[in-house]
Amino acid sequence: MTATTRAPLAEDSPLPRARMPRAYYVAATLTPLLVLAVWGTMLLARPATTSSAAVGAPAPAFVLADLNGSPLRLADLRGRPVIVNFWASWCGPCVDEFPILVKAAAAHRAEGLAVIGIVFRDRSEAAREFMARLGAEWPTAVDPGETVANQFGIIGPPDTFFIDRGGIVVGRQIGQLSASDLQRGLSKILGE
Repeated sequence: MTATTRAPLAEDSPLPRARMPRAYYVAATLTPLLVLAVWGTMLLARPATTSSAAVGAPAPAFVLADLNGSPLRLADLRGRPVIVNFWASWCGPCVDEFPILVKAAAAHRAEGLAVIGIVFRDRSEAAREFMARLGAEWPTAVDPGETVANQFGIIGPPDTFFIDRGGIVVGRQIGQLSASDLQRGLSKILGE
């Protein structure tokens, strides 16, 4: 007689389970908590915004140096419809919205539309390259110390304000500006 051997069944000989080292579980638990703690600390350490750019209120007055070093004053644009756009070259949604702003600036130039860019947490050189690459020709300023960003209540780019001829904020788009968002804002400041 030949002896046959049978393979052990799973219930006959359970395989030992591989265990992860305890340090892995500790790290996997603590890492997200540490990231949240650092992020929360950064938010709390940021100076409180003193936004006075609420819809229906006068736009905060500001004077900044543009990318060429010339003064850029919002007050100089009183009597014209104005779009103030906070952006950065590292901001993906800013790349997507710039072409519609370029088109709007060209299409409504005869109506006096002024577009102003304010660079948020970015370098002048990167801003110049970004604007040249995307064909933007409006005045743009860097905001050292984020004074103007704080006046407008900016947390991050993109953020766009529509200011009427009387200097009143009549619309705001937090986040990426779509063509319909832009048209809605333009209708408020151009009187269409």
